[in-house]
Amino acid sequence: MRILLLALFAVLAAPMAEAQLYQGRKLVEASLVADTTSIIPGKSFRLGLHLKVAPGWHVYWKNPGDSGIATEAGWDLPENFKIGSLQWPLPKRITEPGNIEVYAYKNETLLVAEVTAPQNLDGESITFRSKPKWLVCEQICIPGAAELELVLPVSPEAAPANAEIFARFAAESPSMSPPPFGVAWVRTATGWNLSLSGIEDAARADFYPYANEKAPVGHTASVQIADGAADIAVPVEGSPPVEGVIVLENGDRRGWIVSSRQNTELSAQPKKSAARGLLGYLLLGLIGGFILNLMPCVLPVISLKIFGFMRQAGDSRAQILKHGLAFTAGIFVWFLGLAAVIVALKSAGHEVTWAFQFQNPWFNFVIGAVIFVFALNLFGVFEIVLPGRASQSIAEAGSHGGLAGSFAQGVLATLLATPCTAPFLGTALGFAFSQSAAVIFAVFAAVAAGMALPYVLLSAQPGWMKFLPKPGAWMERLKQFMGFPLIATLLWLLYVIGQQRGTDAVIWASAAYLFLGLAAWLYGAFLGPLSSARAKTIAAAGIALSLLIGLGYFAGNLFARSAASAPQKQATMQAEGIPWVPYSEAELQRLLAEGKSVFVDFTADWCITCKFNMRTAIETPAVRETFSKLGIVPMLADWTNSNPEITRKLAQFDRVGVPFYLFYPPGRANDPIVLPELLTEQIVLRTVDAQP
Repeated sequence: MRILLLALFAVLAAPMAEAQLYQGRKLVEASLVADTTSIIPGKSFRLGLHLKVAPGWHVYWKNPGDSGIATEAGWDLPENFKIGSLQWPLPKRITEPGNIEVYAYKNETLLVAEVTAPQNLDGESITFRSKPKWLVCEQICIPGAAELELVLPVSPEAAPANAEIFARFAAESPSMSPPPFGVAWVRTATGWNLSLSGIEDAARADFYPYANEKAPVGHTASVQIADGAADIAVPVEGSPPVEGVIVLENGDRRGWIVSSRQNTELSAQPKKSAARGLLGYLLLGLIGGFILNLMPCVLPVISLKIFGFMRQAGDSRAQILKHGLAFTAGIFVWFLGLAAVIVALKSAGHEVTWAFQFQNPWFNFVIGAVIFVFALNLFGVFEIVLPGRASQSIAEAGSHGGLAGSFAQGVLATLLATPCTAPFLGTALGFAFSQSAAVIFAVFAAVAAGMALPYVLLSAQPGWMKFLPKPGAWMERLKQFMGFPLIATLLWLLYVIGQQRGTDAVIWASAAYLFLGLAAWLYGAFLGPLSSARAKTIAAAGIALSLLIGLGYFAGNLFARSAASAPQKQATMQAEGIPWVPYSEAELQRLLAEGKSVFVDFTADWCITCKFNMRTAIETPAVRETFSKLGIVPMLADWTNSNPEITRKLAQFDRVGVPFYLFYPPGRANDPIVLPELLTEQIVLRTVDAQP
């Protein structure tokens, strides 16, 4: 009922506002003030709406809370004058009858905007007008309005005016600079959790949310700061982006504008993301999926499929199409399965990212074992042999690797693709991870379609295969050669395990693979159709023992030892090249507050594209010299192992994978430059040289 009355009051505000007397007294005195004595052509100054409120009454902030109406400045400026957004001082919580909580101002407030004069001004003076509206409340609410004027002379010189009131309310206004303490946003089942850390000289923390068009933001509670930290629950349905003001209190009050997406709305990245429609993101996913075929993560398995197309040359069109569709099915099954896992984890309140499985060393070990077995099969160490009629029934399909083999290659190709974030793919996935389940599935399906597209085209148009070499005896040698790219992939995974858990883990994993290889050899040598029953029995026992030792003992102890070499990684990198600073949000904000330029490299040891960019575009003499000459602080965000702080930073820019690069020039703490996923030395140098 009260909200309906407020709406009625708003409609009736104009005719009753001029007097706005209640029991013989004026509730709000409004006036226009400027911080200058005159207007200088082409220069800026501040214009303020000053409201004095009767004792016990209050007017409302930009987000009034449970009820009320936000105060309006109603600027009416002369032609060609430009005015910025309204700057609101820090509000206070007020609980009204009926347990209604509002955000408002008591006694006095000053709403300020920056005005820029045109270069050419006619006349000796300029008149500024405003028609503000407000709602003033105590036990009852009364709408109010006024028609205000301020006349300022035009002059080539000016002196400060109203310095005391502008300085006083500037101190009570939130800062748009990054807070000098850690700010971390974590999605929860009911909205967001705002975690603050590294706070000094404050007793309580509070958060005042801005009004949210997507979903109403519930009230937060003022919390006590303990050991420099505080957690504030921000309830909002569906966890859309939330913005507002953090306020710290310790006698005085200080505030900072923050956002769950980014600190302020000034960043171009979130706006760009919001401007694109779903179809645009689906197109980006399609293009990114197609480019995945060219990434070094995927090439080893794609080479196997090309080899398969060579073997199929000359077969029936229907048979070739079946293999192409089986490979495509493997791609779609993996991507849609991964989408299902992501949706399930998001529903459970977990943070999920692209390639999150590669942050688990056990996963890297298992996929390494699969790749090792694939390579041994190509080398001819063993062949899958089925007895009796089963063997005969799949003889033809087996000669082509079998439909199951094509399907498995499709799954393996996409599994290996997940460490790579191809151009366009990062933006599409970043959008998808923040959307509904239906959108996540749609974007992942688009990525799968893009990756599968060339194979569907080749299998549907087998005539194009005439450009490939004809089948022959040479293909057995080619098959064996194709095992070496897989061994190279295995070495890469061993390197990742070493970076995650230390050199001891590499030895344990290699020993496990050794016994796995012994089991594969025993299978291939003694379980064939020509082997005796006694040989098969002994071989089966040997295989069981090898698997028990390799996967039971060595793999069981794989991560038992602590990583001894991992702590040396940072020191080695600093000694050999760019002196990287380990990433932390608190350190980044400290550097930005000091006016430093910062280059942030979001990377991971399992990301081959990251390593390629590092070697060819970042860790070069020219870039090192430029960083040193310009005083740029290089910061390394190592995402090899799961790091929630890095995950949250990526999410601020709608990214869920690496590589990702940010450059903060001086004065652009809230608006960094986003570099492309694939770098060249010239791109890096051109970006950092463009700083002011």
